[in-house]
Amino acid sequence: MSDITPGSLRAWVLAARPATLTAAFAPVAVGTACAWHVDAFRWDAALAALIGAFLIQIATNFANDMYDFQKGADTEERLGPLRVAQAGLLTVRHLRRGIGAAFALALGVGVYLTWVAGPAVVAIGLSSMVAGLAYTGGPFPLAYNGLGDVFVMAFFGFVAVCGTAFVQALYVPEVAWFASVPIGALATAILAVNNVRDFEGDAIARKRTVVVRFGRQGGVLEYAFLLVVAYVTPVTMLLCGVTGLWVCLPLLTIPWGARLTRSVARDQGTVLNQTLAGTAKLLSVFGILFAIGIAL
Repeated sequence: MSDITPGSLRAWVLAARPATLTAAFAPVAVGTACAWHVDAFRWDAALAALIGAFLIQIATNFANDMYDFQKGADTEERLGPLRVAQAGLLTVRHLRRGIGAAFALALGVGVYLTWVAGPAVVAIGLSSMVAGLAYTGGPFPLAYNGLGDVFVMAFFGFVAVCGTAFVQALYVPEVAWFASVPIGALATAILAVNNVRDFEGDAIARKRTVVVRFGRQGGVLEYAFLLVVAYVTPVTMLLCGVTGLWVCLPLLTIPWGARLTRSVARDQGTVLNQTLAGTAKLLSVFGILFAIGIAL
């Protein structure tokens, strides 16, 4: 990254972590499909939800970069992708301004969604922003106290999917509650790979993730369990009569998920960067197929 100028646009793009935005896109796509399923699709609300999700995700990424640097979790020995604060590409002051700007834009989107869907949107938006900051910051950082997985499951699964369906349908359809589960599980699986890869450094930085608490094998089992949950849910939806057979389209990705699970169990170090990226791509493809299946 020696060709990136500190403070440049490329540094900001790196800080935004574009590859992670699949975790914001998939829940909105699935939530929109749930609204379509109950004949309540609204393109304006869907687009606003997507923009808002991206902005909150970017602000959270800025905050994670800043707080992990300040807490000593990001050092020159880190195995994951380069972080801008640790590399000196953006200062803490820069990142604070970036967080403020992203959240301000998200609030603007939230005003529109509040006009569309009512004051419940305020609670959804503000809780998402607070959780984004509390993930690695504040007096009780979630990621440092073993609650990062709960946060991801809750906000990338239930809040994002059900919230997207709500701003279009003005209520949360039953299908959205079911659909939240596999999306949240796969988003959490991305975090699980990250924690398996970084567990030694996290232990030194006193970042008590699930893997630090229960060991590397615990992280592998968590990853496998999350993928099983993701693939069982569409079948459950079919058997319960929530949706039709098309909802099982994501099962086409089972071989891919199995390969990723083997990698988490077998590989170590920087090799897991590819597994993490693969899990993010799996979330995207699963989410698209799942959304198509629900809509059909």
